[in-house]
Amino acid sequence: MTDTSTSRWESYHTPESVEEALELLQHYDGDARVVGGGTDLLVEIRRGLRRPFKAMVDVTGIAGLCDISEDRDYIVIGCGVTHAEIVSDERIVQHGTCLAESCGVIGGPQVRNTGTLAGNVAHALPAGDGTIGLLALGGEVEIASTTGTRWMPAKDTFVGPGKSVIDRQREVLTRLRFKPTATGEGSAFHRVMRPQGLCLPIISMAARLAVDGDTVTAAGIGMGPVGPVPWFAEAAAEVLIGGATSTAQYEKAVDVVLDKVTLRASKYRATEEYRSTMVRTYLPIILARAAERAGAKQ
Repeated sequence: MTDTSTSRWESYHTPESVEEALELLQHYDGDARVVGGGTDLLVEIRRGLRRPFKAMVDVTGIAGLCDISEDRDYIVIGCGVTHAEIVSDERIVQHGTCLAESCGVIGGPQVRNTGTLAGNVAHALPAGDGTIGLLALGGEVEIASTTGTRWMPAKDTFVGPGKSVIDRQREVLTRLRFKPTATGEGSAFHRVMRPQGLCLPIISMAARLAVDGDTVTAAGIGMGPVGPVPWFAEAAAEVLIGGATSTAQYEKAVDVVLDKVTLRASKYRATEEYRSTMVRTYLPIILARAAERAGAKQ
């Protein structure tokens, strides 16, 4: 049995502004942690996988950070927005379909009603389903610190399993955004999983395609877990551009993926050979589905 006396925090703060949240983080000087839904972080602390922090700084009560909005050419998702809210937002369902699909398979209803996409991204786990959907869409994140705010590609935030360039003891991931699919664009997501307590994914894949007639003009592919970080399969996407929306072309992308990724056997997921087969089986299906959806918008 876990000794909960060693896994508790002393203070739990609910700041009303980003500035207040940053002040709290500075005050604790590395001994406080930003928390949203807490569906990963709190479980890991309780199980002894992460050290407990002196304080938690809950940012889900900050005005404007629990909203989904449109800003110029982007759909913007506040850090307090839950997976369930993403799944039910018609703008994301229509113009960020793979993100809605990926958030829709995370955990169970209780987890989706509490967990946030921002937490999924900031936690930087290789198999984060919401993260995979966001990567395929070319998503970006906004990071706030005492020196100001900056936007950066979500794919550039990951440095290792559970490790991010975001300093989660001193910075706040405030918002996420992506450009909505438009005429001639579509996206799709699929997860292969073994129902086993937490429904761990064997592999998750998402794709965004832009097509002109039967030709792919732009592409994005997100995958995980296929290595130490959620993966934006840039080389595989580039193979598709300029080619036909055909199975033969999709299989070329599969070959590139399997040449680049590091699949490994896992007693909790599957053998390396099985996971490789799943990539070869399902990635063409996902690409075809994204192309079909793109064609429906032409």
